Amino acid sequence: MIPNEEKKYDLITVLGPTASGKTTYAARLAYQMDTEIISADSRQVYRGMTIGTGKDLDDYVVQGKPIPYHLIDICEAGEKYNVFRYQHDFHQAFQAIRAKGKTPILCGGTGLYIEAVLKGYPLQDVPENQTLRKHLQGKSLAELAAILQSYKKLHNTTDLDSTQRAIRAIEIEEYYLEHEPNRNDFQPINSHIIGIEVDRETRRQRISDRLRKRLDAGMIDEVRRLLAQGLSPEDLMYYGLEYKYLTLHVIGQLTYSEMFTQLETAIHQFAKRQMTWFRGMERRGFTIEWIKP
Repeated sequence: MIPNEEKKYDLITVLGPTASGKTTYAARLAYQMDTEIISADSRQVYRGMTIGTGKDLDDYVVQGKPIPYHLIDICEAGEKYNVFRYQHDFHQAFQAIRAKGKTPILCGGTGLYIEAVLKGYPLQDVPENQTLRKHLQGKSLAELAAILQSYKKLHNTTDLDSTQRAIRAIEIEEYYLEHEPNRNDFQPINSHIIGIEVDRETRRQRISDRLRKRLDAGMIDEVRRLLAQGLSPEDLMYYGLEYKYLTLHVIGQLTYSEMFTQLETAIHQFAKRQMTWFRGMERRGFTIEWIKP
């Protein structure tokens, strides 16, 4: 499971679409290598958002041994975490693990986060543009996605299932048109990239089964609790997928059946977008070793 050639890499990356089994694979690999995992998930950074983001923390225990993990539960729900912050947080964890003489494992499905740290993209902390937001307000998600596609820079198309996230992505692209980063804070990382690949029908079945299990485990109650803590429905729906559709159900805009059907479809579409991003990484020069778990 651990080729000798891994010793020449500074990082091992395990990526794949949702429900592919990448966390389980990465945890077992970390157990064999006696190392630690750095998460690459744009929603698992939030505390209190556990079931809906699929943290599956039990996966980080292998043969009774807890596998140390990083960048999970590091900020409060309601914050707007971003790739700029992730890049800095990643390198802090990366250097700490490397200082122990270990090769870290980066594991997740947020392609933009993964690509940003592997390539060392120059990024800036982009402020809000209220004028632009007012101009874009009222446009549909499809219209916003079309606008975003017109930009030539690297941007996140995987997680765009809410208008707020799409507007934020456009806001970032507009900022970069006039504010080109003048330096790279981080260098590219020499990483062996392993992709977890499952066939389409198996992935669809896993997604549907997992959704039912998470609903049975109290995912709706998790959303109710977050709303009771003071998050507005709009702030919670910003995070998309489970939090978008379950919030619409909790506030009475979707029946349970409508919520389940629409959410199930959205997750299938999300997984497809993830795979599109990973295939795009290959076109952009990354070598991914695809394996079937």
